[in-house]
Amino acid sequence: MKSKTDMPKPTTVDEYIAVAIPEVKEYLERLRSSIKQAAPQAEEVISYDMPAYKQNGMVVYFGGFTKHVSLFPGAEAIEVFKNELTDYKTSKGTIRFSIDKPLPIALIKKIVKFRIAENLAKQQKKQASKSPTNKS
Repeated sequence: MKSKTDMPKPTTVDEYIAVAIPEVKEYLERLRSSIKQAAPQAEEVISYDMPAYKQNGMVVYFGGFTKHVSLFPGAEAIEVFKNELTDYKTSKGTIRFSIDKPLPIALIKKIVKFRIAENLAKQQKKQASKSPTNKS
């Protein structure tokens, strides 16, 4: 069997999921579907060799591992949703979902929608600061 370093890097999310171990594939598909439902306008890309979604900036990344899948929404989202994430292992910008438990689809969608709103607010703030009518 080829090691991960011998395999070509994925260029699409389909390729990324295709090479995942069977136990993880199903979770990756569900995670992808949840993100796409919550962010239908987001562009699906591969960034840092992982699936990612962009809409007014990066929204979230996700990845598959041997015994879990991870969602990478950033530190702010982890802080905002910390009370709803107590059943999951988290770190600064990562949420780990074990593959022996169902994915919290509603929570994932809430986090993605939060990130879209966060990106939009940042973009609007940036545009407002560039506006000639806002000069002090």
